[in-house]
Amino acid sequence: MSEVCIIGGGASGLMAALTALSDPRNRVTLLERQGRVGRKLLSTGNGRCNLSNRHASPAHYHGADSDFCRPALEAFPVAETLRFFHQLGLVTVEEPDGKLYPRSNTANSVLDVLRLALEGQPDRLTLRTGDPVTSLKRRGQGFAVTLESGEILRDMDCVILAAGGAAGSKVGGVLDGYRLAKGLGHHRTALTPALVQLKTDPTYPRSLKGVKTTARITLRRGREVLAENHGEILFTEYGVSGPAIFEISRYAIGEDVTLSLDLWPEQSEADTAAWLRRRQALALRNRELTCGQAFTGALHSRLSQMAAKYAGLSPSLPLADAPEEALAALAHSCKHFDLPVTGTCGFDQAQVTAGGLRTDEFDPHTLQSRLVPGLYACGEVLDVDGDCGGYNLQWAWSSGHLAGQLR
Repeated sequence: MSEVCIIGGGASGLMAALTALSDPRNRVTLLERQGRVGRKLLSTGNGRCNLSNRHASPAHYHGADSDFCRPALEAFPVAETLRFFHQLGLVTVEEPDGKLYPRSNTANSVLDVLRLALEGQPDRLTLRTGDPVTSLKRRGQGFAVTLESGEILRDMDCVILAAGGAAGSKVGGVLDGYRLAKGLGHHRTALTPALVQLKTDPTYPRSLKGVKTTARITLRRGREVLAENHGEILFTEYGVSGPAIFEISRYAIGEDVTLSLDLWPEQSEADTAAWLRRRQALALRNRELTCGQAFTGALHSRLSQMAAKYAGLSPSLPLADAPEEALAALAHSCKHFDLPVTGTCGFDQAQVTAGGLRTDEFDPHTLQSRLVPGLYACGEVLDVDGDCGGYNLQWAWSSGHLAGQLR
């Protein structure tokens, strides 16, 4: 019987445990530092658990080697993931954009079927919660795992690091996996919060709090374009949020970063100015129409007011009295609504960690360490992270399944 120790009871760790248990020659000890397994899983998808995405492919993943994830995704693709969960009794639904959710619309359903599957293996599974791992050392051909309680688990033949990343520290994000791997000679890349909200200059008016809009987004440092995206954004009391912001947040690091919003991406700045001139012609018959109302009908009313302020105009100025250069300034502020970025909301709010254990130190076809035979890693602890929309959980399932095969 082979003794397998899995450090981390999140999505990838649970999948690794069930995969390892599918081989009757394995006995599994699953260690989770929190009081229960899967705590972070419960917070995904705003509690709905966006468990995968039909379009999962290496193009949706990031890291020093963005192709590192390919073997795992091909060995356990979305179709196999769905088959796995359906066999556990989970009913899933697919949204038009390819996002996959449990039919119940609650993450508890996903965790419940995983826990029930584990509970069906009482003879070969030991589950330990609330007792963090403090030390992982090589002992002969195996490993010794020391727990915070002082207990030492000796003679572990294999260890799978599934300890997650630094993101979501309120629901289980820790640095344990990096620390334990470092003790065995592994290295990690720089860690950055990803899929996270952006903070903007505190002098930026908060009157837009709660406003949603669709915009073309450009992240810049000086003239250098760091990232571009298009989609829904939400203005908040601290800055901006929303899926389109999450996907570029990894690049908002360092100083002098500006977020430029094109609030009317369907047309050019010249077309916007022409539209304003036509609007001004109407204003000649309605002197009540102001510069702050210039974009009424095209933008949210509060965005229209703010566009006038960004253009250096008084929102109360009658649009009929605005000179040609004022209309040009209004058009420019609509197409270049610039917000100085002061940072992100950090690892506490981040959905995932960008960076992790260096993937060149692991075999992508097995996820076994190239430095320490018998050591495997899966999930967020590795330098692999995905786009918003279920891609990170698919990586957890695929990598957990591959590592759990212990090849």
